[in-house]
This record gives sequence, C-alpha cells and structure tokens, in this order.
Amino acid sequence: MDIQLKRGMLDVSVLAAIKDGESYGYRIIKDMKPYLELSESTLYTILKRLETAEMLTVRTAEHDGRLRKYYRITGKGLGRIAEFREEWKEMTAIYRFVTKEETGNDEN
Repeated sequence: MDIQLKRGMLDVSVLAAIKDGESYGYRIIKDMKPYLELSESTLYTILKRLETAEMLTVRTAEHDGRLRKYYRITGKGLGRIAEFREEWKEMTAIYRFVTKEETGNDEN
C-alpha cells in the first residue's frame, strides 16, 4: 500500500477512535484492535502528528499514582473525519473500477 495513503488512513482511524470522547494510548489500541493492529510506537507517533496538526488536544492527569496523557478530538479533527468520508466515496468508485470483472464486450 502507498505509504502516504496508509499514513492518512491510520491518522483518521486514530481520530475515529477518540471521536466519541477523551481516551488514552492503551485504550485507543484496545478499541482499534478488532479492526487493525497498531503498535504503541506507531500510535504515539500518530498522536504527536495529530496534536501538531491541531486535530486533537492533550492533557495529563494522574491515574493510579502515574501520569497519563488523555487525548480529545478537536473540531479540526472532526472535520478531517468528514473529509475522509467524502474521499472514501471516490476511493470506493476507483476500487470498483479496478476490480470489475471482464464482461466480454470489448469495444476496442
């Protein structure tokens, strides 16, 4: 898969994992696990990129005596999910074209 395409899809996947409320790293990985495998190192790279792009905010709070980072999606992050949904319609159309079966009606 094209690395830029995969990167964009993973970014949107992480945004989708936190769109319904604040979350933290381990929880994000657990929520995504039924759909895709994501290592901690990959997740934290994505989270930092999304924070830099202002698609999420981060706060630190103590939990069981340790500091934990909590991530919350921003309006810009929600907008990126909406953009992705529109882009996906075009990707689906391209996929259908590329994988269509031969009909036997070659007009060339």
